[in-house]
Amino acid sequence: MFGIRIADLNVTIENKYPFVFDFCRDFLADFDVADITVCVSDEEIEREREDNPYNAANGYLEAVCVYRQIALQLPRFDAMVFHASVISCDGKGYAFAAHSGTGKSTHTALWQQVFGERVFFVNGDKPILRYREGKWVAYGTPWRGKEKLGGNVSAPLQAICFLERGKENSIAPLESSEMIGRLFGQVLMPEDKQMAERFLELLDSLVTSTPTYLLHCNMLPEAAIVAFQGMYIKENGNDCETE
Repeated sequence: MFGIRIADLNVTIENKYPFVFDFCRDFLADFDVADITVCVSDEEIEREREDNPYNAANGYLEAVCVYRQIALQLPRFDAMVFHASVISCDGKGYAFAAHSGTGKSTHTALWQQVFGERVFFVNGDKPILRYREGKWVAYGTPWRGKEKLGGNVSAPLQAICFLERGKENSIAPLESSEMIGRLFGQVLMPEDKQMAERFLELLDSLVTSTPTYLLHCNMLPEAAIVAFQGMYIKENGNDCETE
């Protein structure tokens, strides 16, 4: 058993396998009171094995189940897991979501190539978004994708951007109705009725308070410039520096 701190929450993990401890090493924390406690059963691990296309080890499967348990409890704390790659640029967080294989990690890496030290990864795959003090904040977690991008960091969420491949780069705001449909593909909906109701309230808050865009992009550095200018200028005016 050990503790981690993610999204400013204390989480106790009663693990069976050492893989989970090593996986969460960068987030280890000591505390007296846990906000969330998770313990994965052997039955859950076996069910996860049935759904996993790879011959994964028990420790890896336990880590998957641990995060699912955490995710299902997060609405109690005005938070959710969001499947996206989040970067911080000039201290503001940008979440990029896309269907698997579209290239969200590749696109966000272009931001580092273009903007250098102005950019760092918050999380490359499954950050936590939490509503705190009237604003949404993106937090890094140990579940950060195969590239292990990101760390124990956070950034205020400036915008969400959905990616689609295209020969030319272009960006445009999404209407709320279209945004909702896309959002449901990136989150885990709780089955518990009370938790699901709270979750839907959080999604509504995210939709109404966070600018959302659709970016058609290729994998050239210009794509990062188009995305940055489209989102930054929209929210901050024309005082936009790309160098």
